[in-house]
Amino acid sequence: MNTITLDLTGIAHGGEAFGRHGGKVIFVAYALPGERVVARVVEEHRSWARAELVEVLTPAEDRIEPPCPYFGPDQCGGCQWQHIRYERQLVLKQEVVIDQLRRLGHIPEPPVRPTLAVGEPFGYRNHVQLAVDPEGRLGFRRAGSQDVIPIDRCLLLHPMLDELYHTLELGDEEEPAAQLAGWLHRVTLRVGVTTGQSLVIFETRRDELPELEVDFPVSCVLLTRGGQTQPLIGPPYIEEGVAGRRYRISANSFFQVNTPGAEVLVSLVREYLDPHPEETLIDAYCGVGLFGLAMQGRIGRLIGIEESPDACEDFAWNAQDWEPERVELHEGRVEEVLRVINEPIDLVVVDPPRAGVGKEALAELTRLAPRRIVYVSCDPATLARDAAYLQAHKYRLVEVQPVDLFPQTFHIESVSLWTRDEG
Repeated sequence: MNTITLDLTGIAHGGEAFGRHGGKVIFVAYALPGERVVARVVEEHRSWARAELVEVLTPAEDRIEPPCPYFGPDQCGGCQWQHIRYERQLVLKQEVVIDQLRRLGHIPEPPVRPTLAVGEPFGYRNHVQLAVDPEGRLGFRRAGSQDVIPIDRCLLLHPMLDELYHTLELGDEEEPAAQLAGWLHRVTLRVGVTTGQSLVIFETRRDELPELEVDFPVSCVLLTRGGQTQPLIGPPYIEEGVAGRRYRISANSFFQVNTPGAEVLVSLVREYLDPHPEETLIDAYCGVGLFGLAMQGRIGRLIGIEESPDACEDFAWNAQDWEPERVELHEGRVEEVLRVINEPIDLVVVDPPRAGVGKEALAELTRLAPRRIVYVSCDPATLARDAAYLQAHKYRLVEVQPVDLFPQTFHIESVSLWTRDEG
């Protein structure tokens, strides 16, 4: 492949800087807008190409030395932006959201606020999945590969999670976890930052589950293979406190990986919904109830919709302090549940997976004509796609607030407010 000299002018969704060369847009990872670089083209298409960084000829002012020894090309794929000063990361994330809403959402001047920083730019993750190498050592997948890079320490882990990680030491024959070294495919760790509770899931490679005795200082240990689960220590969940509420989170239930960030999201959702005490709120993709249940005392009625059976069980547990007539839960796909709802709906909050909401569910939501929709997004591209649909169906984008739940990475969380245009 050919080597080129390139002036980089912007940042793309996905974290790569880009510039133009020979009539094509060239994307380069581990680079920054404003830099002149030497790059080697490794993937070429008609109008664009991807290149790997060879040398930085003129570094940007915001380029810094990455603190992690596992960061960089052909290394751990968990972080993409440790070479960028954190304040610049926040600016770049705002730029990405604006760009996606302009190009994919067809909004000429998107009302996107500066990205909010929450908590610390390192040591924030309360949940991590680790791969296991053939020697039984824990690590992360190499970027673009199934190879495992064993690690001594991940700088993104919350101190509680870091401590839990170091209790395992699968390669140490003196540790109890060494009993599983030849069996393991993956290890999942979770902590409740505000409760001190911790959870370990050992996922095995084989169909049968081994006999195992464990004595870890944790709240819960599970052994799984396929649909089988074998509890080893404690109940199969932990609890976390957010915005004055305590949430039960089962092993397979989704929850935000940044606990201070979850607090900020709840505050934004409350502000944007601006609920009245008699109103009905739909919480779609409600998970364990983080947003909807936080509206207790602020709304008249809550309708939760969630596809995951485990998350539904958690939601029901977490809703025990609600009056039964004020809350209901539907287990199923959002578009299918919405199809059978015909009562007046005042407010909606959606927190979809990375794939976004999609036309089918949006068609049902806009049919119900709530006065406000609050959209919690973890992907600016699918937010922008759904934004185009909402605009075409009488909804106006009032504001987007990016929130940096994932420092040192290109991932961007945002909360946006949509109001119905009655004109």
